[in-house]
Amino acid sequence: MVMDLNKCIGCQTCTIACKRLWTRDEGMDYQWWNTVNTMPGRGTPRDWEQMGGGFQDGKARPGKLPSRRDFGEAWEFNHEEVFHGGKGDSVHLQVKGEEPDWGPNWDEDQGAGEYPNAYYFYLPRICNHCTHPACLEACPRKAIEKRQEDGVVLINEDRCRGYRFCMEACPYKKIYFNHAEKVSQKCIFCFPRIEQGVANACARQCPGRVRFVGYRDDEEGPIWKLVDKWKAALPLHPEYGTDPNVFYVPPLAPPRFDEKGDVDESKPRIPDEYLVSLFGPKVLDVLALMKSEMAKTRAGEKSELMDLLIAYRWKDMFGGFDRDPATIEWVKS
Repeated sequence: MVMDLNKCIGCQTCTIACKRLWTRDEGMDYQWWNTVNTMPGRGTPRDWEQMGGGFQDGKARPGKLPSRRDFGEAWEFNHEEVFHGGKGDSVHLQVKGEEPDWGPNWDEDQGAGEYPNAYYFYLPRICNHCTHPACLEACPRKAIEKRQEDGVVLINEDRCRGYRFCMEACPYKKIYFNHAEKVSQKCIFCFPRIEQGVANACARQCPGRVRFVGYRDDEEGPIWKLVDKWKAALPLHPEYGTDPNVFYVPPLAPPRFDEKGDVDESKPRIPDEYLVSLFGPKVLDVLALMKSEMAKTRAGEKSELMDLLIAYRWKDMFGGFDRDPATIEWVKS
């Protein structure tokens, strides 16, 4: 999958599409397999980028086990009291029980910088379905597999015993523990849909046409063109050493203003060093490429890269996974 961060508006439609489809059972109330966080920010689970995991120089790097509180509990509200308690304006909607101190979007839209040069962007995240998954190597039960046919990384919940070594090992902290079922759970890349030629729910529902789906080696598809041909999409935190299979087109930003209020293009609004910390040094080449291709189109020339990213035809974004899910008779196993 490739996600174009220049088109994400943080609407969370992808998040809800995933939630409605996959994480509504008991013990999954706090699980958000798809998240969209504001960057710079602490993310979810809180400060996940400082929790370790993955590999360094080919060797497993120690990782921290994120707690349920780090992810943020599923809040319960006093809906009954407000709407049916007969107390009128004397009560207002509030969280029941202990006052929360974190949630999946606690620092939404805060970002960094100072007016008039403040900045932020949205970062959607799912399991990266890595080529070298740290979770798979950490599991002593061999309950995690990477499917040969499509590369999807899955947890076999019948084999899982809830040791949670996978949660420690995953450097992206996209594995959750179901405290009711006592098993680890995570994004399954909508494999039942993929098997039927249907794009992932998060991609199909995205109103911004942010997400491209397909196989990396399909030279007619969008993933190969964006990642390998144009080299316009990069993995998040490649230094984690897991070889992720989710890639990002990095964000551009409007120019800065100087102290007189004039446009100042001497340095970028989003600091280069911050983007390098997320996507590695190649991000600077990608940003230069994007600006060059945008200039071509403004001059009246054609740009295959810009046409790809604009995504005039939604079917072109899904590498053959464009079947209408309404045409399929789904059976719950």
